[in-house]
Amino acid sequence: MLDRLTANLKFHGEALALRAERQQVLASNIANVDTPNYKARDFDFGKALRQASAGQAVAASAPARAGAASTVGWLPLKASGDAGATGTQLAWRVPEQPSIDGNTVDLDRERAGFADNSLRYEATLRFINGNVRNLLSAIRGD
Repeated sequence: MLDRLTANLKFHGEALALRAERQQVLASNIANVDTPNYKARDFDFGKALRQASAGQAVAASAPARAGAASTVGWLPLKASGDAGATGTQLAWRVPEQPSIDGNTVDLDRERAGFADNSLRYEATLRFINGNVRNLLSAIRGD
């Protein structure tokens, strides 16, 4: 019984850590929208969460919106120094519409991804808080 409770909290804790890391990556993309030759980066959240919850090292991945195994629009980075704080391997975007200065940041896409990730982060945090509240209520016998 206790194993199920801790596994649930661990899963949501990993999701929260990955959401926080993705938020930093997206914020970096937005901050560098005017930087010449800056390459937009991201990672496949779903794949990273599956690997983290399975206890595996998180391998190179492409964003979920890019598609299935084809990873259309994203290329995995080869350098080992490009891993995020949670061990995720970041990927960079192949631009849909090339810019003159070589920057691949699509500001509208990054803002939408940032807002979506923020909402999902908040939802995960509320879910964890609700679980903890329910556990405390059950312990107290309320």
